[in-house]
Amino acid sequence: MTETVVTRFAPSPTGFLHIGGARTALFNWLYARKRGGKMLLRIEDTDRERSTDAAIAAILDGLSWLGIEWDGETIYQFSRAARHREIAEQLLAEGKAYRCYATPEELTAMREAAKAEGRAMRYDGRWRDRDPAEAPTGARPVIRLKAPQSGETVIEDEVQGRVVWQNENLDDLVLLRSDGTPTYMLAVVVDDHDMGVTHVIRGDDHLINAARQKHIYDALGWSVPTMAHIPLIHGPDGSKLSKRHGALGVDAYRAMGYLPAALRNYLVRLGWSHGDQEIFSTEEMIAAFDLPQIGRSAARFDFAKLENLNGHYIRTTGDAELLAAIEALLPFLPQNETIGTKLNDTTRTQLLQAMPGLKERAKTLLELIDGAKFIFADRPLAMDAKAAAVLTPETRTLIGRLHETLAAVSPWSAATTEAAMRDFAEKNSLKLGAVAQPLRVALTGRTTSPGIFEVLAVLGREVCLDRLRDQAA
Repeated sequence: MTETVVTRFAPSPTGFLHIGGARTALFNWLYARKRGGKMLLRIEDTDRERSTDAAIAAILDGLSWLGIEWDGETIYQFSRAARHREIAEQLLAEGKAYRCYATPEELTAMREAAKAEGRAMRYDGRWRDRDPAEAPTGARPVIRLKAPQSGETVIEDEVQGRVVWQNENLDDLVLLRSDGTPTYMLAVVVDDHDMGVTHVIRGDDHLINAARQKHIYDALGWSVPTMAHIPLIHGPDGSKLSKRHGALGVDAYRAMGYLPAALRNYLVRLGWSHGDQEIFSTEEMIAAFDLPQIGRSAARFDFAKLENLNGHYIRTTGDAELLAAIEALLPFLPQNETIGTKLNDTTRTQLLQAMPGLKERAKTLLELIDGAKFIFADRPLAMDAKAAAVLTPETRTLIGRLHETLAAVSPWSAATTEAAMRDFAEKNSLKLGAVAQPLRVALTGRTTSPGIFEVLAVLGREVCLDRLRDQAA
């Protein structure tokens, strides 16, 4: 009987859901979905000082916004501390772990000696075989695992291939601290085992942890999950991802106007390839995703590529769906950027009517909102610098004449206003552009907009005539 695939995403709630974490969650979710398995969510909140409720909420919200659904209840690691202690005590009783009474001063001396010799700090095992009766009075020990001291530890990694460590370079790791709290290493192993996790897919910064955790699995006689350590995400210049590169929370990408489907599509292609295909529906991602197609080198984050991909999704998303996305985004925007106070049945209808023209020019929802501001503008229009430069005395006179011509148009539509403007241009020996640009400035306060006849149709007769009157000489 084939085992059910169980993956897990296990973030620490010490900050937002960052972009690397979102990609790890996505890869776990896709792998499980492809195989009819489950993806579980575990919040690793054992660091009580740094874990916050706000960070937990941001992680859950970010996953939900991205469309990454986990199975079953969210598991909180700290609530399982008694189980972790039980396993440490079991290893102690079986002679596979021991109490270590090394003092902070002794550990500092080991650390300084290692530094002086240019090697990594390694606990020297001084309490491994000593009688606890020799312990200083009142000393509170940690519990350490008796790790193998010779031979090698091997992980057959689905991404990194065969990875080998010499056991002489790995020390006896701490399982329980002196205050009785379990360490991350122990908690992860016990939780993964108890949750039935079959595949651990995580960043390659955890690769050394895989060797240490295998020692715990082996001591307990438990089978080790299949491991897949994925390369981290770097900036475009190949350096570690920083905020200027895009090391932001998923909530920041939402506030910048990216669509969840576009961000999901961008993330899946960061380090994973499927031929030359760039655009994937969710169904296509699930069908195609597999671990061996993940490269071993770091992926490079590219904002321009994300923007272009988002532009594609905006152009191919239905107008009503885009309107809903805009409305969902408004609470995340600063007051000076929002149109929320002016959204009503009339402006919603106008925004929907303008959407086909707006979405051809926009790469983000913020650009869509910005392009639609002419619908929500107060009279008299605030002019941007380029638009103000167009409004010469001659232009204002022309706008007055355009007002007269358009006032006679009935019925009012893109087609009838276009016919009137073409006729006006022809009779006055003007190019259509010489008519369209003053119209655009008077109606939108800008020199760029959707097609001017679309603008006339969207705003309607009364608003257009009022705005033209405001700017006419």
